[in-house]
Amino acid sequence: MKRLAIYDMDRTITARPTFTPFLVHAALTLNPLRLLLAPVVLVAILLYTVKLIDRATLKETMQSLLLGRSIDPARLAKVVDSFAEKTAVKNIRRGAVARIASDRAEGYTLVLATASYRLYAEAIGTRMGFDDVIATNTLVGLDTRIMAKIDGENCYGPAKLRMVTAWMKNMGVAREDAHIRFYSDHVSDAPVLAWADEAFAVNAHGPLQKLARNMKWNIDDWS
Repeated sequence: MKRLAIYDMDRTITARPTFTPFLVHAALTLNPLRLLLAPVVLVAILLYTVKLIDRATLKETMQSLLLGRSIDPARLAKVVDSFAEKTAVKNIRRGAVARIASDRAEGYTLVLATASYRLYAEAIGTRMGFDDVIATNTLVGLDTRIMAKIDGENCYGPAKLRMVTAWMKNMGVAREDAHIRFYSDHVSDAPVLAWADEAFAVNAHGPLQKLARNMKWNIDDWS
């Protein structure tokens, strides 16, 4: 039986979100003048809030504004490394560190499954000792430049479950041959929580706390 411990990232193992901070960190490092576009970013966030654009479009728009429509990966590498190091040092919940260590000691394969961009989530996952990362991918052009465009699905909600099961298939792990733990702070991960053998609502916001009580899922606080 294959043991998998799958973790959401933002507000689950981290105390604070990472997507906007990463873009701001990158803009400050590479081209601070792009921060003058912050009012346009706020307009995009408002459009998402009133449901005129979806999350994927919001993410692509923010990346385009703060990083540019495309960027050389070599230029971005040091930014990713410094942001991942900063996150690992200053933005990881102590309870998450303890649980990750416990799952590894029990023989679980550790997988990070996040809507955040693989661009930086993979570097954070490596520092946290994860064995693999499932995340939102960015399109890479023929010239190898990273585009402000999502490649495939935004790893969020039902799409996260599809991406996790696709990862398992690619790894040759059948669902019936696996015991799966899943940890998340947000109700958007309900499809994966319901699918897992052990569901953990950690640092959960109100809607997930209510659902977790109704579904009799484990409730924990890693803060």
